[in-house]
Amino acid sequence: MAHAHSKYADFEGLRERAIALRRAGHSLRQIRDELQVHNKETLQRLVEGEPPPEWTKRPMAKDDLRDRARELRQQGWTYNQIQAELGCSKSSVSLWVRDLPHPEPKCTPEEQRARMNAGLAQLRASQDRERVETKRAAASAIGELSDRELFIAGVALYWAEGSKDKPYRRTEVLQFINSDPNVIKLFLHWLELLDVTRDRLTLRVSIHESADVEAAERYWADIAGVDASVLSKATLKKHNPRTVRKNTKETYRGCLMIYVRQSADLYRRMEGAWYGIVGSAVRQPD
Repeated sequence: MAHAHSKYADFEGLRERAIALRRAGHSLRQIRDELQVHNKETLQRLVEGEPPPEWTKRPMAKDDLRDRARELRQQGWTYNQIQAELGCSKSSVSLWVRDLPHPEPKCTPEEQRARMNAGLAQLRASQDRERVETKRAAASAIGELSDRELFIAGVALYWAEGSKDKPYRRTEVLQFINSDPNVIKLFLHWLELLDVTRDRLTLRVSIHESADVEAAERYWADIAGVDASVLSKATLKKHNPRTVRKNTKETYRGCLMIYVRQSADLYRRMEGAWYGIVGSAVRQPD
């Protein structure tokens, strides 16, 4: 303290004044400003032994929350319930009540599982409703399709799913296969737009050999709006013992293949239209 005493030669006099100010209810900052003592260590020594005035003691803002949290914990509330009730963080709840015994569960493990499953079921039902509503709103937003819009949709669909001509294999013919009944319906409607009559179509089911072939043919005939007798003989897929099949349920009906006879010109129009769609979509503005 030699340095402090050299700077504040009348240390005892300062201390007497500091104690008087302290007892008068001054804070350390007020004493510092009054005595012009800016060394924290010296300032502390000047008031050593003198308690701070009550008004300078900062109240614990969360004391009421802490007391309430402990009360709720003793009533058997969980951390999550206390957090939701008091609007504080879970870490604060844990700090306040961690010395209290863990509350006894109010229900059996079976009841807990039942509650959890009920909650999950309610959540999934809510998600399903939201999913259905989103799809319904999107479907309603489409409205009526013009012939041009249907033509563009059919071209994009065919280019994604239909057979295509290759430089090494000239196959300029419309041939389409899919397992989605709605995709098949749209493609058939697109062919009608192109004035393709049903007598130009060859329809054939492609399905695994272990499936119910006759039932699948009746199903696809109904989708296509024809009698099952007009379908060509089904193409059966041989079973590969190394493959684990997942499409073994009753809803498995294979695919419907649609072949358009004398369709080379239609194929060229479709391919040209597709490149026109791509060119228009990616064209940079002037």
